[in-house]
Amino acid sequence: MPKAQRMDHFTINTDRLEETKLFYAELGLEPGPRPNFAVDGLWLYSEGKPILHVIERASLPEQRRGILDHMAFFSTDIQGAVDWVKSKGLRCRLNRAPEPFNIWQMFFFDPNGCEVELDFAPTETAPKEWQGSNLMLEPEPA
Repeated sequence: MPKAQRMDHFTINTDRLEETKLFYAELGLEPGPRPNFAVDGLWLYSEGKPILHVIERASLPEQRRGILDHMAFFSTDIQGAVDWVKSKGLRCRLNRAPEPFNIWQMFFFDPNGCEVELDFAPTETAPKEWQGSNLMLEPEPA
């Protein structure tokens, strides 16, 4: 019987390939080798492993969310992440997981409508915006 050992990768569809590539590059994922599939796309790597597969489509259905609820990455520099989200004009939610874990969790959406979670060690210093409970960052009005 098969035994799953670890998450290998996530796959998303996009009609915004370059925007998606740049978005995830800012999170530290780098394009790398990809098999010569019949459809265009890219594989994004972290620590030498392709963890996010991106498939380019001419168009996507209006309802972009599917079965996948969100993808989570362990990250570092929570204040840098808060600053980055603000600089991108993204809406995000930051909270701490309940005990005994107490990890920091930040949620926001990529250019394709996929929800992304960044997890941070519980020992990271609270961002300056933190008020001791859930933090919602809203985009600045245009």
